Amino acid sequence: MMIKLQAKDIIFGYDSNPILENVNFEIAPSRLVTIVGPNGSGKSTLIKCIDRIVSPQGGSILIDRKDVTKMSRMDVARYLSYVPQSSVRIFPTNVFDTILMGRRPHIGWLGSEGDEEKVWDVLRLLNIERLAMSNFNELSGGQQQKVLIARALVQEAEVMLLDEPTSNLDIWHQLDVMNIIRDVVKKREITAIMALHDLNLASTYSDRIIMMKRGRIVAAGDPTSVITAENIASVYRVEAAVRNLSDRPMIMPLRQIKG
Repeated sequence: MMIKLQAKDIIFGYDSNPILENVNFEIAPSRLVTIVGPNGSGKSTLIKCIDRIVSPQGGSILIDRKDVTKMSRMDVARYLSYVPQSSVRIFPTNVFDTILMGRRPHIGWLGSEGDEEKVWDVLRLLNIERLAMSNFNELSGGQQQKVLIARALVQEAEVMLLDEPTSNLDIWHQLDVMNIIRDVVKKREITAIMALHDLNLASTYSDRIIMMKRGRIVAAGDPTSVITAENIASVYRVEAAVRNLSDRPMIMPLRQIKG
């Protein structure tokens, strides 16, 4: 298997509080990979370690066999783009300029006509060109998420990282955002890695799922092998019914497992 991104023995924590412990995985090119797990399992921290928002205290992260932990911040941005959670979506600019920020790893602070055309290309790709001159902070949650995905796409990185991309969105906009992510992975042949809470969304859209508990990977593979009643009981302490729908496992939570 060709390997696009690899994590080797990643360790991270604050003071005496370990968050990630010896995390290892390999991801092939042009895949949509979802990291799932309970609150506090280390999903978002792992995404941030990959993007060097925080620095692992041990281990290495390789993209095309190059060690991300030894790259400059600008070099990291040429390989990896990042879509943050909704709680940090604050840009006092219009949509066009917000997306244009994604070109900075290639152009610094001075854009060109070619860079502006790339912005229009992703606006058209996501069907949001009508929002180009709108104030980012006045958009709905779903519109903001599309703009942040557009900003990541115009960066032209080979791996896109997304931290809870459907949080605070209604079900229609959740599906809209997930369809966009799946489509750009296929059309642009990039790799997308996202942290997600919703197991059914993860099962529906992912090529591969990584399930975490207390900073460790407890299962990894295709949705059918990871989204099982046994894994849900062990990791989430929830009894659930799991049924296949269109060859994808779907879950219905039944009850908490006490004690």
